[in-house]
Amino acid sequence: MLLFATKRVARAILTVLIVVGCAFAALRLSSDPALVVLGPDAPPSAVAAFRAAWGLDQPLWQQFFYYIAGLLRGEFGRSLLNGADVLPLVGSRVLVTLEIMIPALAIGILVGVSAGAYAALRHNTPKDRLVMMGAVAGFTVPHFVLGLVLVLIFAVHLGWLPSGGNDSWRSAILPVVTLSTGWAAVLARFTRSSVVEVLGQPYIRTASAKGLLWRAVIIRHALPNAAIPVVTTIGFMVGGLLAGAVVTESVFSWPGLGQLIVTSVAARDVAVVQCVLLLVATAMVLSNMTVDFLYTLLDPRLRGGRH
Repeated sequence: MLLFATKRVARAILTVLIVVGCAFAALRLSSDPALVVLGPDAPPSAVAAFRAAWGLDQPLWQQFFYYIAGLLRGEFGRSLLNGADVLPLVGSRVLVTLEIMIPALAIGILVGVSAGAYAALRHNTPKDRLVMMGAVAGFTVPHFVLGLVLVLIFAVHLGWLPSGGNDSWRSAILPVVTLSTGWAAVLARFTRSSVVEVLGQPYIRTASAKGLLWRAVIIRHALPNAAIPVVTTIGFMVGGLLAGAVVTESVFSWPGLGQLIVTSVAARDVAVVQCVLLLVATAMVLSNMTVDFLYTLLDPRLRGGRH
């Protein structure tokens, strides 16, 4: 297990470095941050002074070396727009994003897993088809379309909820519903297919033939074995939270991490973008590592090959 953990950690560090390196090069090669910040009409002397002040006149490999050295010292860079330390800025936006991400993820897992298991236990019945129709609808409707529809109904026509901002807890309801709908739909489909597959296995029939109650067969044998693909899906969802946040926070003017990266990319504020991408890559890698370790808890047969 120790060797497995060491390999996974080393692979995780390498993955994060590759992601950060690609983003670092792309942000600097796609356009000149100095011209974006100062404007295309800025005097060449001002542009040259800006590049020298921020180290943008150095070779790309040297800039990257200094950036990694700064990360090892706990320095994540400063914003090109105002010179502020980017870590407190990104950290404050993360907290705002988590205000909608945690409830949305919890609701998505609860509703999606429950609906998928319910449909699987009623396989090929009208109830199963009804649940899957709802799951397909929730999966195919884009976040921005569902968000706009919810705003039109509950904010514009009914006036029950605010259309944007984060002034109160009521402002979080529509973003949470928008995000959780898609996640619940994905989990419902994966849970249903996984449980249906497990219920067709010989050991399920054997457990039933031994006289175990059907409820005990489901709880002791079916659900634990069906949990592995579901856990994998949840792991990818947790690691990819930002993908939904960028769109949803833009629709609802939620001042979180997704909105920050959109404005920072447009302004070529490279230090902020790099810090956000570093955070996202780290979250994705940690999520995948957690899923791998959960596999060994859900399926003891996997433990032998990982010592």
